[in-house]
Amino acid sequence: MSDSSIHFSISFVEPQAHYVDIEMDIVNFSGPFIDLKMPVWTPGSYLVREYARHVESFSATADGNALNVEKTAKNCWRVENPTRNIRVRYRVYGFEASVRTNFIDADHAFISPAATFLYVDGQLQHSASLQVNMPEQWTKVSTGLTLLDAEKHLYAVPDFDILFDSPLEIGNQDVWYFDAENVAHEFAMVGGGTYNKKQLSDDITKIVEVETAIWGENPNTNYVFITHNYQTGGGGLEHLNSTVLGASRNAYKTESAYKNFLSLVAHEYFHLWHVKRLRPKALGPFNYEAENYTTGLWIIEGFTSYYDNLIIRRCAFFSVKEYLNALANDFNLVYNRPGYQIQSAALSSFDTWIKQYRPDENSLNTSISYYNKGAMLAVALDIHIIASTGGEKRLDDVLREAYRVFYKNEKRGFEEAEFQQLAENVTGVDLRAIFEAAHSTVELDYNLYFHAVGYELVDLNKNSQELSLGIRINENDGKLLIKNVEKGSGAWDAGLNVNDELIAINNIRLDNAGKELEFLLEHGQVDDIVDVLVARDGQIRTIHVPLRHTTKQLWSIQEQLDAADEQKRLGKIWLAVAT
Repeated sequence: MSDSSIHFSISFVEPQAHYVDIEMDIVNFSGPFIDLKMPVWTPGSYLVREYARHVESFSATADGNALNVEKTAKNCWRVENPTRNIRVRYRVYGFEASVRTNFIDADHAFISPAATFLYVDGQLQHSASLQVNMPEQWTKVSTGLTLLDAEKHLYAVPDFDILFDSPLEIGNQDVWYFDAENVAHEFAMVGGGTYNKKQLSDDITKIVEVETAIWGENPNTNYVFITHNYQTGGGGLEHLNSTVLGASRNAYKTESAYKNFLSLVAHEYFHLWHVKRLRPKALGPFNYEAENYTTGLWIIEGFTSYYDNLIIRRCAFFSVKEYLNALANDFNLVYNRPGYQIQSAALSSFDTWIKQYRPDENSLNTSISYYNKGAMLAVALDIHIIASTGGEKRLDDVLREAYRVFYKNEKRGFEEAEFQQLAENVTGVDLRAIFEAAHSTVELDYNLYFHAVGYELVDLNKNSQELSLGIRINENDGKLLIKNVEKGSGAWDAGLNVNDELIAINNIRLDNAGKELEFLLEHGQVDDIVDVLVARDGQIRTIHVPLRHTTKQLWSIQEQLDAADEQKRLGKIWLAVAT
């Protein structure tokens, strides 16, 4: 099939109704039929999203004559192939604002390729081309794909892995350019905002420089930042030479929010090495039709979650205190979920397909995030390597060598065991305890590591006498509803349920502001039994709940007052600003 070809053409006949129209020309493929498939998930977002549910009006023709089409699976259309020149037409509905799904309206279109384009079964490595036909009111396309013809908005598609990894922003986005580390960077802002272009360009240039120094090279010639600004928004998704970010349009003028945005940029940009190239074996080549299981997300996402804020520190955007507060937040997010005693970082990675993107009212009792727990393990690794080598090595050296060995030389993904072995070979440090902790719910003594660099992890709530029922509450349409019940709390043992409406406590009507409940917790005594009047599915009942001390932890990372000079020296290496 050396002369076979695939060409896509997309149009927007009814953008206000949230549709993109796709034509797919398939030339010179042999066989009695062709199976066309749509991915069920998109790389970087580990959930089967069933993109095919948004496909409508599927048809196929050859020389203007209709061909028989049979849908053989949820994401597969079988097209008869009596000739070698087939045109397939279909529509895709897109109206979900996120970094991983299509969103189309009268103002612009964000196209997530995995949610839009079909591939010929067994031909993921086939090349293609893509033409974007825009409504008259739209003027720009932002994408990491290579432009072939600017007038026609025609793009080259080397293979379908690259297509599915190259989102498109189409409309009238605010676009500007800057160069960093010999890479041309495009910034595309959608939805307005209070951003300062020069400041963003300068600050992100610094991030690019610091990250490139970690890895030793920047593998791209061009890179695209697509940012969707909302009234409130967040999140990001990495791609091979682009990223899609979500932000709040007015947050750029707030110092803390702006720094958080820079941390998001640092996180997603770090992924162009750490996951898009250096990766676990399970994450490429991809099976787009099913889950791709790995226990290693704590390495690729967790390490990235450690480095994002550390890079902001190395750029001198964070003070030491700001950085330590950001790092302590990972410990607070993990240790204030009873699920850390049930789910390890590795199991969280493996179960991401059924848990991470599908939280429910009991998730905090049963699960953790491999992002936060992975960051905790990463800081232990980094500090342990620094301390054990007298500051000669650190986690940077491990990543740089792993990138060279697995991605550049061997051109493959890694297994966790060989990643650990490489890390120990590079540093000469025994790292077994930390890697084993990733597969266990037995917690490391993190102060064994922090003390080595003159810092200490402290729970400021350790001796708190604060009382708690063990519930989280939402106010909804004038009703106080229980949102979560903490495992092992008084509410858990007494039988308060999620969605119970709180009406009164000890015969005192509760106000919507929760002041009566606050008063009770401030003036009650531990082990007091309080009578909680609730409405459960319309039925009134009283639950007798014991008051207990809060289990909320408040972690802080502080300097050790009695740290020796060597500890202080190593701590300075750990938190140094890049030069």
